[in-house]
Amino acid sequence: MSEHELTQAELFDVFSNARRRRTVQYLKRQGGDCDLAPLVEQVAAWENDTEPDDVTRTQRRRVYISLYQTHLPMLEEHGIVDWDPDGHYIKLLPSEEVFEPYLDRQLGADRAWHLAYLTATTLGAVALTTAWLSLRSTAAAASLVVAVCIVVFAIAVAQHVSRRPSLALPFGITSK
Repeated sequence: MSEHELTQAELFDVFSNARRRRTVQYLKRQGGDCDLAPLVEQVAAWENDTEPDDVTRTQRRRVYISLYQTHLPMLEEHGIVDWDPDGHYIKLLPSEEVFEPYLDRQLGADRAWHLAYLTATTLGAVALTTAWLSLRSTAAAASLVVAVCIVVFAIAVAQHVSRRPSLALPFGITSK
C-alpha cells in the first residue's frame, strides 16, 4: 500500500480504466468493503448492460480475472483499497474524497430515456402549435409542424436504439 499522496497524474492513470472506476464506485455503494464475488457480478452486469443475475459465466470470469490479476493490485498499490487476495475481501481506504471527481457519477442509474424524448417532443409540438396559432396560419402549416416533431422524435429514438442494440425497449418491444 502506498503511503504518499497521489498526484493528479497518478489518479488519472488509476482511474483511466472503467473497471477500476466501477470497482471503487461499487465499494462506495457497499459502505466501503465487500467480497470479490458480488463485486465481480455487479461490474460484469454494468459492462454488459444487464442485471447481475443475468451475467453469464464467461462475462463473470473475464471480469474476475482482470480484477484479481490487474485492477485490484493496482488500486492497492496506490493506496485506494486494501485487498486480501487469499480471503477475496476488498476494503476502500478512507481517502475517497480525493478520487471522487474521477468516478462515474451516474453509474448504473437507468434513465427513462423514452420519457425524456417524449417530453421534449411534446414541448416542441406545443411551442410550435402555439406559435402557429398566434400567426393564424393554415391547417397545412399545423400538420407540417406536427409531422416535423414526430420525425425528429423518431430519429432520436432510432439513434438511441442503434447505439445500444441490447436495449430493453418500453412497452415490451425488443431491439434485437
